[in-house]
Amino acid sequence: FRNELFPDELFAMAASHHPASSSFLIGCVGKPSAGKSSFLNAATDAKAKVGSFPFTTIEPNTGIAYYQTPCPCRKYDKGDSCAPRYGYCRDGIRNVPVRILDVAGLVPGASEGRGRGNSFLDDLRHAQVLLHVIDVSGTTDEKGDPTQGYDPSRDVQWLQDEIHSWIFNNLNKKWPGVVRRHVMTKANAVTTLSNQLSGYGTRPRQVLQALEQLGNMDLTSWTEDTLREYVRLFLPVRFPMVLVLNKIDTPSADANISKICEMFPQMPTVMTSALTERFLRKLVKQHLIVYNGGCAVDTTETLSPEVARAAGLQPTDERVRMQLERVQDLVLYRYGGTGIQEAVQEAVRLLDVVPFYPVKNAHNYTDASGVGTFRDCMLVPRGTTMREAAGMINNEMAKHFIYAEGAGGRQHGEDAPITLDCNIARFVTAAAVPVASSSTGSATRE
Repeated sequence: FRNELFPDELFAMAASHHPASSSFLIGCVGKPSAGKSSFLNAATDAKAKVGSFPFTTIEPNTGIAYYQTPCPCRKYDKGDSCAPRYGYCRDGIRNVPVRILDVAGLVPGASEGRGRGNSFLDDLRHAQVLLHVIDVSGTTDEKGDPTQGYDPSRDVQWLQDEIHSWIFNNLNKKWPGVVRRHVMTKANAVTTLSNQLSGYGTRPRQVLQALEQLGNMDLTSWTEDTLREYVRLFLPVRFPMVLVLNKIDTPSADANISKICEMFPQMPTVMTSALTERFLRKLVKQHLIVYNGGCAVDTTETLSPEVARAAGLQPTDERVRMQLERVQDLVLYRYGGTGIQEAVQEAVRLLDVVPFYPVKNAHNYTDASGVGTFRDCMLVPRGTTMREAAGMINNEMAKHFIYAEGAGGRQHGEDAPITLDCNIARFVTAAAVPVASSSTGSATRE
């Protein structure tokens, strides 16, 4: 029985996290004082400044959270030798590092320069998915100032409106010139729009997806309303969003949560208490509780003396016990947990990715060093082919690709898709390809 959900060495690893080990960035957005920095600190154990006043965060803060997915070490009985290069594996659950960016609070009118204005929105363009942290206590207004009885459902719509205005205004002011160039070069709609939207980290397939929903590929026929509608369809494609309803342990939370869920049933929603998660993590570091997520919390009072000693627990005092009872009643038992990990899981699920494990040996699942199994894990978009995955590791590997050798030696062609049932592979190439030390291995593939 080990109390090791949040050991210090994991966060030391996160601090030195190699950027290549996670290509995804989750953007944490919302108005000032909604609890974004508290969420970041709870999800990643970062040290973002927290305060009950607007614009506590001026420059973006970043941290490393972990997406949890079943690790193949359990299926192939390699639990004892599983040694992730980044993240960690516990009891057959792989914890894959993902980056979270907490940007300064957004206020109505940001697209017109209010608050930090477009500097906030520019920070946003690097994210693949957004977590909109909403204060459901109703005690902060749209600017993040203290108040009573505020309706937080308003925050959902105006934030979407601000992001829409940011993109639409940038496109609309140069649209006549875009159309003229489009006609002169005889380009197709996807190419023209991809060029204009590339600054938002947009891929051609995302441009096409929104165009297909619009049903009008003739840019010369577009009016301002058509462009506005296209941006509306483009936003959930490029910036999928999870509503993170924070501060659920407050008196007005229930009514506000119900209203938001009724008004926006199409949007993924997670209930959270960032402060509760931070409180529990603090007690874990102080060796006062065993907490492995969910609603279970154990102390020396609830465990046998032998188990408590094995977990290294210290006795709790009356003050801590009363605090624990409160968070259990208001958050853990009521909602099944603090919701922090669930929010990270939901964000990554929206990206529709598949965990992929590149190996050097497809029989014992080691890398070039031969020490440890399933060393590397990449999150790749669903539908990624074996050749495309090889190119994510090294362009030369894709260039000289012959085939992929899957688990047990089964061969896969270049167009074979990576799926949950086919996500382990050794790449065989026509020429030796040196792979620099990184999250995907440090070996010469052959």
